[in-house]
Amino acid sequence: MSTTTNPPAANPRDRILTVSLVILCQIVHGISFSAMPLLLPLIREDLNISFTQAGLLSAAATFSYALGQIPAGFLSDRYGPRRLIFIGLLGWSVFSVFLGLIHLFWLAVISQLLAGAFRALLFAPGMSLLASWFPAERRATAMSLYMLGGFAGTIVLSLGGPLLSAVYGWRAAFMMMSAIGIVMAFVYLRYAREKPRSVPAQHLALSDVARLFSYPIMWVCSGLQFVRFAVVTAYMVWLPSLLVVDRGVSVQTAGFIIAMAAAFTAPSNTLGGYVSDRLRNPPLIIGGALCVLACTSLLISVTDSLPLLLLVIAVNSIFLQFYFGPLFLVPVEILGPRIAGTATGFSNLFANIGGFLTAWAMGAIKDQSGSFTAGFISISGICLIGVALSFVLARMRGKALAQATL
Repeated sequence: MSTTTNPPAANPRDRILTVSLVILCQIVHGISFSAMPLLLPLIREDLNISFTQAGLLSAAATFSYALGQIPAGFLSDRYGPRRLIFIGLLGWSVFSVFLGLIHLFWLAVISQLLAGAFRALLFAPGMSLLASWFPAERRATAMSLYMLGGFAGTIVLSLGGPLLSAVYGWRAAFMMMSAIGIVMAFVYLRYAREKPRSVPAQHLALSDVARLFSYPIMWVCSGLQFVRFAVVTAYMVWLPSLLVVDRGVSVQTAGFIIAMAAAFTAPSNTLGGYVSDRLRNPPLIIGGALCVLACTSLLISVTDSLPLLLLVIAVNSIFLQFYFGPLFLVPVEILGPRIAGTATGFSNLFANIGGFLTAWAMGAIKDQSGSFTAGFISISGICLIGVALSFVLARMRGKALAQATL
């Protein structure tokens, strides 16, 4: 006689607690992650480096983070995401603390490279863990929730970071904000849970990862991810410097403006996922958001009036990550949840290549031209490329879904 063992039922309390802890981890991570661009004018003066070097310092963590995306996704799918998130947050926070002790540019770059490698263990595993606790029809919303924590951390940092740095200096402020992540990592490890599997785990092989390269839709999604994070990085890394250096506002005022921008982005990120789930048309959300961003990026580059600039920044912030959940949903929607972590890592690899190049290039453009105008005009052009790719994605997704129903 054969017997079947039913998996333990998912505990609603575990679901609420785990989702809350993942978002809290993102808040804590968002605080230390957002500290670099906001305090970059102070860091640049302290280390006596150029804008190009400042861009390289900002991009260092993004470079190693990008390289770690596919391995992190593969490890998450094969061994589960819970412990990877703990290791990622702990390592990121420890090396972020070290940055506050460093006085040499090249050591700061190495520290950020190591921090970024650990940060890679946060994204794909975190997205996978969150999505696993939600039904399939709500996963774009679930994926958007992941970023809600990051933007909440940006708001906290933007309001409190300049005040802390004014009192204690940027080094002590950076170390204090990063140390919170070490404590949060152990709280998460103690209480977070993975959802019990309804079917036995099917371990991925390296051939499954290699097969992702054969799907044309993955390349289109990766191109859109390149565009998405190139645009996000332009604002995340260089908007504070644009405000302080080109527009002449103080670091404290820039902090309030960045907090305002993050306050608009955080709910719109989740709203975009909800609208996509309701309409069941992710490419429409992606293309529409990029159209708006193309216009706002052009306006930011040529607007001198501070009140008008604030209005444009507010509109830009609403659409900056409006399409985050829909874009990450499409590969999972087409390829299935079994390979969700690896597919997420694949897409995010190209996203962070875009982020790395943008962080470096806009600093170099500033050094060569003396302003950020040409850089943000280029970002507007990149958005238009993304609009074209959204039309391609709509056709490919429609064909793939039609074939799946045959």
